[in-house]
Parts: sequence; C-alpha cells; structure tokens
Amino acid sequence: MPTNPTQVDFHFDILCPWAYQTSLWMREVAERQNIEVNWRFFSLEEVNREEGKKHPWERDWSYGWSMMRIGALLKRQDPALNDAWYLNAGTALHVDGRKPHEPEVARHLLSEMGLDPAMADQALSDPTTHDEVRADHQRVIDLGGWGVPTLVFAGEQKFFGPVLIDPPTGEAADRLWQLVVGWLEFPHLFELQRPKSDADMAAIGETFRPYLEARDWETRANPTR
Repeated sequence: MPTNPTQVDFHFDILCPWAYQTSLWMREVAERQNIEVNWRFFSLEEVNREEGKKHPWERDWSYGWSMMRIGALLKRQDPALNDAWYLNAGTALHVDGRKPHEPEVARHLLSEMGLDPAMADQALSDPTTHDEVRADHQRVIDLGGWGVPTLVFAGEQKFFGPVLIDPPTGEAADRLWQLVVGWLEFPHLFELQRPKSDADMAAIGETFRPYLEARDWETRANPTR
C-alpha cells in the first residue's frame, strides 16, 4: 500500500470539537501537500442515540444532522461550499461560542458566506439531503467506525483521528501527515494512544470551552470497538 496518498475522505460532524481541530490541520495539509479532501458526513446524534428516541432524520430540526443536510445541499452545487460551510459553522461553534445548530444562526452563517439564507430551509424541505447524510454515515458504520474524525483512504483503509487540540501548521503539519499515512503500511496496527493527565484534561477543557458553553445537548458516547 503506497503511503503517499493524494486523496482522502474526511468524515465529520459539525458538533464534534475533536473533528473540528483535526479539520484545521487537514486543510493545512491539503494546501501544502496538494491533497484532495472529500468532506463527508457522520452523525454523532445517530450513533449515540438512546433506544426509543427518534432518529435525527425523524425530527424537523436535529442539531448536527440538520447542519449537515445544509452541507449536503451546498455540496451538490460545489464541494468547496460544503468545506466552507463546515469551516464557518465549526468556527462559530468551537471558537466563537455561537449556536449554528439553531436555525436562525445557520441562516445568518449562510449570509456571512454570501449565500442565500433560504438555502437552510431548502435543504430541510428536500428529503434527499437526509439520504445523502445517511449514506455517508452508514459507510463509516459499515467500515467498523464509530465516530469522528474518520479518515478513509483508497482501499477503504480507515483511521479514527488524529485526535488533538493544537493542530500543527507548516512543516509540523506535514510531519504529522507522514506519521498518519505511514500507518497505511500496517493494516493490522489498530491503536496507539497517549493517556491524558490532569493537565491534559485542563487544556482540553479550555480549548473546548466555547463549544461547552454553546452546546444545547448532553454529550453521550457509546463504547468504541
């Protein structure tokens, strides 16, 4: 398996603070290494849904799921718009502490991008945007995935991560990319994890503070494989 890929699928949920941090690094790498990134969806609401609760596609508005439906509509017009939407909505939530998961804020964010705010309502009135988000989500589930960020390479090799709070830039970003894609040579290397100290947890809490203050949901996570 070559370890110099030029394409990668990046599955994200706008709600996820970890995926947002990794996405900043991924954009840096994409620009520096001429990597083509296909920004695809995954629903934490669905994968962590409690038995008996509605699926996100059964709700009129469902936090991350609805924001990704907007992304799906934008992606049909131009994949770069989906990338820009993720960056704009993710920054609003994870940096500015705004609430892009509220319909009015989502419309305003589209306006900030120079787009018609009515596209939010258009996305929600089009049932096929459900289908596109569900297809991306199910793809990760079928590959054995459970969360984001999930990177998928040629041959459906997939990684959960990298998981970080200080996305590197410049040459450091390149070095991390080489470490990540180096794993492609070892398809049965499943896990390498750094335990978190109290100081690490404090740093994570500070980085995620805007998100923690803006969220309107209780975070849940099912056990991973």
